[in-house]
Amino acid sequence: MGPRDGLQERIVEVSSELFTDQGIKGVTMDRIASSVGISKRTLYEVFMDKEALLEACIWKSQEKDREFIRTVMSSSDNVLEVLMKCYQYNIQRFYSTNKLFFEEIKEFPKAYARLLKGHDRDSEEVISFFNQGVKQGIFRSDVNFAIMNLLLKEQLNMLMNTDICERFSFIEVYESIMFTYLRGISTEHGGRELDRFIREHKEIF
Repeated sequence: MGPRDGLQERIVEVSSELFTDQGIKGVTMDRIASSVGISKRTLYEVFMDKEALLEACIWKSQEKDREFIRTVMSSSDNVLEVLMKCYQYNIQRFYSTNKLFFEEIKEFPKAYARLLKGHDRDSEEVISFFNQGVKQGIFRSDVNFAIMNLLLKEQLNMLMNTDICERFSFIEVYESIMFTYLRGISTEHGGRELDRFIREHKEIF
């Protein structure tokens, strides 16, 4: 890795923290350059504009998410254990991200397309994962997981793009979406296992 690669990583790291904490539009390139400790000219030599930088931040975040999932899946044979760990991870991520980020990213078409492309790739892995749960007797074999995954994504988009969390807590809404979804696709055995995992892991939610 050369000096420029190291600088690029540092810019992405700092920018990601600023974007998730304060939203996108309120963070200027001047602010990013100052936070990294470089000139604005140097920043533009690495990233031609804010959208290119935002795309890099999204790509890095998606790679981090996939690495987490790969690590979790490699250390557990039970799909419900994987789901509970991913649930905790997502809760922490949502809590640390300013809602403005989800609202404002739609105003950056290339970056938003990168985000959606990542979701599509993730969907293929999610469907494969749920099919593994079918083999383990956790999830029902008569469920079209492609359809269920699309419905879940729409519900989570609603969570990010409506004022529902002004009336109910984020954790309450997220739990209602996720656990209702999981119970609906679980076998009788899977439902019992899910309830057991929820009880055992409740203290970390």
